[in-house]
Amino acid sequence: MTNADTTTTTTTATPATAAGADWQAWQQSWDRQQEWYMPDREERFRIMLDMVEALVGTAPRVLDLACGTGTITARLLDRFPQATSTGVDLDPALLAIAEGTFAGDERVSFVTADLKDPDWPSKLPYDAYDAVLTATALHWLHADPLADLYGRVADLVRDGGVFMNADHMIDDTTPRINAAERAQRHARMDAAKEQGALDWAEWWQLAAKDPVLAGPTARRFEIYGEHADGDMPSAAWHARVLREKGFGEARPVWCSPSDTLLLAVK
Repeated sequence: MTNADTTTTTTTATPATAAGADWQAWQQSWDRQQEWYMPDREERFRIMLDMVEALVGTAPRVLDLACGTGTITARLLDRFPQATSTGVDLDPALLAIAEGTFAGDERVSFVTADLKDPDWPSKLPYDAYDAVLTATALHWLHADPLADLYGRVADLVRDGGVFMNADHMIDDTTPRINAAERAQRHARMDAAKEQGALDWAEWWQLAAKDPVLAGPTARRFEIYGEHADGDMPSAAWHARVLREKGFGEARPVWCSPSDTLLLAVK
């Protein structure tokens, strides 16, 4: 990821994104593509919002970190209509879908920022949040930048507030379990592919052909290049680093054979 011109905050779609695109169709297409990799994707969101309600209530101020198309924001507002959300991301194509989807909704704003830039929190509309939520996004960071990011997140969460990260968290001490899980997961993905499921690369090929998304998609690949993962440390590593960075408690509250939802309380 590279730093870019990252100063824009918006609550409405730009003219280029306001016309000629079916944003709900793109949201659904993104969901289907992601569910090919994670069939239990909605379950992690349900538990995430259960924990939001349990710890900070039903009208939280939320930072949707590495928000993509606004997946977490959509589920947040469906469940908690009095919530507000700030989405932050650098991907111009996914942000175009998010901005188009939530255009005119005063509960939602978006910020374009690089999470590797130490100054990204200064671009946010608020100094503190009840909850910072993220899913399947931070695995593109290596361990040291991720630890630095956790320190900045800790500064943004109010006392008593929460941070949750649902992502790939690999325990290297269980190689046989990891290999068996991976083999089974990929066999199921192959079967779904035969039924017409789109993978990551195919989804982006479609976006590149769309008249509205073609430009943002080209800029997206200028920024990121092809998809590349960073480190995927264990849940224990995440919990330890979050406590070191200022959270009082941290532990998993949900897991699948490959992924974990890690909850930290300030």
